[in-house]
Amino acid sequence: MLSASDLAGRLAQDAEAVCRRYLSAGRRAGNYWIVGDVGNNKGRSLYVHLTGPRAGRWTDAATGQFGDLLDLLRETCGLVDFRDVADEARHFLSLPRQEPGSIRRTDAENSSPVERPASERARRLFRMTQPLSGTLADAYLRERGILKASTHAALRFHPSCYYRDLVNGHTTSYPALIAAVTDASGAITGVHRSWLDPDGAGKAKVDDPRRALGGLLGNAVRFRFPTNDLVPVIAAGEGLETMLSLSHVMPDMPMVAALTANHLAAFNFPPGCRRLYIAADADAAGRHGIAGLSRRAQESGILPLVLSPELGDFNEDLRWLGSDRLTASLRAQLVPEDAMACLPA
Repeated sequence: MLSASDLAGRLAQDAEAVCRRYLSAGRRAGNYWIVGDVGNNKGRSLYVHLTGPRAGRWTDAATGQFGDLLDLLRETCGLVDFRDVADEARHFLSLPRQEPGSIRRTDAENSSPVERPASERARRLFRMTQPLSGTLADAYLRERGILKASTHAALRFHPSCYYRDLVNGHTTSYPALIAAVTDASGAITGVHRSWLDPDGAGKAKVDDPRRALGGLLGNAVRFRFPTNDLVPVIAAGEGLETMLSLSHVMPDMPMVAALTANHLAAFNFPPGCRRLYIAADADAAGRHGIAGLSRRAQESGILPLVLSPELGDFNEDLRWLGSDRLTASLRAQLVPEDAMACLPA
């Protein structure tokens, strides 16, 4: 049975190959691998020793982070449990998987804890992302008629986001659209990951290409949403693409994507809210979410109004009917003063 030190040593024997796999945006410079950060962004802040007694040791001069190659795998893949880190190392080294609990770091080997709350893991993953504009995720959304997604601070791109198959335990990575889930103050409580096909053919070919991580209850992905201020009118719905499609034609209306029907029903209303537009979802779970949120809104003195698409959802309306038709449909459903304020003349 290999210890953590053994795994780190095995990785260090081929440190350059590890870097080429997990820090592909970098390059070799003498006896070092140079890259921007553990998020695999371009730059020169992070350097990894490739040879000598310190082979595999790395330091990020900008953040002060440092460690061995196991730490590097943990950071680049956004992992929390050391078992997952060890599995990723074994996968890279083509070693057989260990039984759960058969490998762990000793206190001497682990100077910093790897067990972190999901919300902290979500925040760390979001810090490892890069701006959306010009990326594969931006292109994916543009293919779906959403042309201004890069203007939303909540949306980012990860070029190689860790993915674990929950059935067989196999791990790999894919590019991913990352969305920040925030609370009323704007603090990140979670993230939503949409893994994408590296060749640009839509979502990644995996069983569940969308997963959330962290604290979603009461929170949401927010678009054009002021923090610590009164928000008299908002629109809320489940899916990212649904709400991004509405935001495409109503860019001045604050919107939230709660990600699931249950979380939509539990969304915490912002202070000062008077009217709540709820984007309809045709399935049974969607109707449950609308009913739950409408009931809570009425109990809070907020007027709930349901927005219905002409086709299956608002993204289909945007793609197949066009923005002008979608705008006209929404104009007929909004309160006149909201239509005047939020829709183009």
